[in-house]
Amino acid sequence: MKAAELPAIPAKRYFTIGEVSELTGVKPHILRYWEQEFSQLSRVQRRGNRRYYQHREVLMVRRIRGLLYDDGFTIQGARQRLAQQGELPLPVTAQEVRKELQSILDWLDLGLGKS
Repeated sequence: MKAAELPAIPAKRYFTIGEVSELTGVKPHILRYWEQEFSQLSRVQRRGNRRYYQHREVLMVRRIRGLLYDDGFTIQGARQRLAQQGELPLPVTAQEVRKELQSILDWLDLGLGKS
């Protein structure tokens, strides 16, 4: 599954490991492993030691996935590339930019509606 085929990220504050798995195409046990391998990937532990990820972590998982699966980097190579590029994954195509902007707009609409 290429990055363009991944579903849009919903406007939510926290995502479970299962949701992140579906949004990124990466199995939960791989996500747990990547948490140990990539310092840029963190998660919040709440209620009963459950893992919750924020929007930026979902984007980071997608970036790591792209480096490892699509670009053929090793874990060490992916770590180095992330260090060179900084922590924020940048959308590469216009379609990805549109998707991310729409996701942000949805998130803002959701937040403004609660006030």
